[in-house]
Amino acid sequence: FDIDANGILAVSAKDKATGKAQSIKIEASSGLTENDIKRMVDEAKSHESDDKVRRELIEARNQLDARIYEVEKTLTEHGDKLPAGDKANLESSLQAAREAKDKDDLDTLKSALDNLTQASHKLAQVMYESAGAGGGAAPGAAPDEGGGKGGDDVIDAEYEDA
Repeated sequence: FDIDANGILAVSAKDKATGKAQSIKIEASSGLTENDIKRMVDEAKSHESDDKVRRELIEARNQLDARIYEVEKTLTEHGDKLPAGDKANLESSLQAAREAKDKDDLDTLKSALDNLTQASHKLAQVMYESAGAGGGAAPGAAPDEGGGKGGDDVIDAEYEDA
């Protein structure tokens, strides 16, 4: 057998006793005519706008789903630091976003995403304020560590004296 560069398989066999030879060529074919290909391309072009709308809908749903997960996780971890009124507002926005996620309306999805994002800003603000308070103590500790390094220099100096 032999396969050439175009993917054509040529098989030949010869019977040694009779000297008869047989051969066959197998050529790859896509099975589609030019008309079929043209028809498929035209169909794809006619559905292009529908596909674009569907893609935008799916992307918006994915963004909303990711934001819901992110806000739920953050609310679970840091919700106790949030005032009760803001927490209730955020939870109602989360519930509305969960309900909107199952709808097939792009404007509804985008609106729910914007509302949830706005409601979660207060939670982010509270988180950063608490992190800032904890972060304020860390720089105060850094100079003490620097003073400890100065003590190391003194030990080196004592070593040289000994």
